[in-house]
Parts: sequence; structure tokens; C-alpha cells
Amino acid sequence: MPKETLIRQTKYLNNIVEQDHRFIKQITKQMLGFKTFQTADQTLKGIEAMHMIKKG
Repeated sequence: MPKETLIRQTKYLNNIVEQDHRFIKQITKQMLGFKTFQTADQTLKGIEAMHMIKKG
């Protein structure tokens, strides 16, 4: 790893990532599924962008 890389020793650091994932999972659960990888990629990018805008 590069010297600039910081390793965080926090026990609950993953919670931030998991909470964001939970929001996206709630939205995508209602969808029946994606036909292609391209549509899944574009839809998830849009959902994540809207979540970031809403979150600030």
C-alpha cells in the first residue's frame, strides 16, 4: 500500500457503508430485477446520486 494510505482502527467503521447500502437495497427490492448489467449499472448510479444529493 502507498504510504499515504491510512488504516482506521475503528470497530464500527463499516456501519456508514452498510447504512448507505440499506437505503439502496430498500429501493431496489421493490423492482423485479434488471434485464441487463447496463440497466442495473445506470439505475444504481442514479439511485446513489439522488441519495447523495438528499444526504448533502
